[in-house]
Amino acid sequence: MTTLAPASTNTLRIGPHAVQPPVVLAPMAGITNAPFRTLCREFSGGKGLFVSEMITTRALVERNEKTMQLVQFDESETPRSIQLYGVDPVTVGKAVRMIVDEDLADHIDLNFGCPVPKVTRKGGGSALPYKRPLLRAILHEAVSNAGPLPVTMKMRKGIDDDHITYLDAGRIAVEEGVTSIALHGRTAAQHYGGTADWDAIARLKEYVPEIPVLGNGDIWSADDAMRMVRETGCDGVVVGRGCLGRPWLFADLVAAFEGRPGEYARPTLREVADVMLRHATLLGEWIGDESRGVIDFRKHVAWYLKGFAVGSDMRKKLAITSSLDELGAQLSALDLDQSWPTGADGPRGRTSGNNRVVLPDGWLRDPYDCAGVSADAELDTSGG
Repeated sequence: MTTLAPASTNTLRIGPHAVQPPVVLAPMAGITNAPFRTLCREFSGGKGLFVSEMITTRALVERNEKTMQLVQFDESETPRSIQLYGVDPVTVGKAVRMIVDEDLADHIDLNFGCPVPKVTRKGGGSALPYKRPLLRAILHEAVSNAGPLPVTMKMRKGIDDDHITYLDAGRIAVEEGVTSIALHGRTAAQHYGGTADWDAIARLKEYVPEIPVLGNGDIWSADDAMRMVRETGCDGVVVGRGCLGRPWLFADLVAAFEGRPGEYARPTLREVADVMLRHATLLGEWIGDESRGVIDFRKHVAWYLKGFAVGSDMRKKLAITSSLDELGAQLSALDLDQSWPTGADGPRGRTSGNNRVVLPDGWLRDPYDCAGVSADAELDTSGG
């Protein structure tokens, strides 16, 4: 392992909140709920910023039952960070005001990066920054209603290579009082395929020197994070798919930024199994039903076991467990003395790319015509 000096000695500031080291857990639908945030935060020693999964503004304002559960934070979480998705400026403003009035969070992040069809077909997520006046109106409503809470945003390069928006969006964000910007170095059309364009992160940092810029995309290890900071000059990193089935990546990130790369976690399968069982237990406690918690945990099994010598039959059994006792028994039957496998630090999660972006009819005709966008475009459910 090459010895690396700390990438940055500066503290990332998100409004009044100091984030040191400058490491942020990316919001991921169906993943970054309170139990997963708890695991990541425990491994980091409480250092970093851990953002909720996507909360739709309409669902929040209407007090949708699932959404109200998703905005619950553990007492140990500080600062409490919520990511909002919305396409209607008025609804976004109401949601932000609700968060402030009811003390639901300490930080608000706005989603302009989601590439999935159910979001982009409404003009939301990574489709929205193409409509410059709409982006400005949403940011204005969010910031003006946020009071003392900092408002940040996460976005992609653009819709596709012919419709790049990130520099215009960055300038609008600065003008409207956004505290920091996170850029995923892919277009919506790329989804999660190909290679993230870190040069775009560097260009955005040069274009909006007034506020912090965070980089996102292809951070599979702590060394990747260090390299991103060095190559782009970004003020911090946002980590998503790299921590799937690997919440201890945040321990590595803290060690790397503090100049201790020799302390990277390399858990045995026994240690991984212990984390798996704890993750499933936390989910059951959060949901209020052990069986539902174990069922929700199933999607994490393959990520946790990536690279380990576990047969397909056993993987299938683990993926259909429905109680903690059953999960524990299946895990105890594995060869738990296996060491951390070579190559397990590589890519994980979704890798699809080169997708047609589903957009509202006529969306690309005029970036300044927002006549077709209304409150009806708001999604009514949150998360995955």
